[in-house]
Amino acid sequence: MAVKYEKLFHLLIERNITKSQLARKAGISANIITRLKHDQYILMESIESLCIALSCGVDDILGFTK
Repeated sequence: MAVKYEKLFHLLIERNITKSQLARKAGISANIITRLKHDQYILMESIESLCIALSCGVDDILGFTK
């Protein structure tokens, strides 16, 4: 299974949050944002930071595909 972060980017659009604003608020690097854009693996700590920054659950920012 592969992880997809499309939900995260849709959420950012809905909330009018830029990727750089998200990185600052979540305390993550621009490299992690790049990895998200390419649906690459990131640490669970980073996912947790994103969820805290966006006040959402994991299922609100990522999905799985076969």
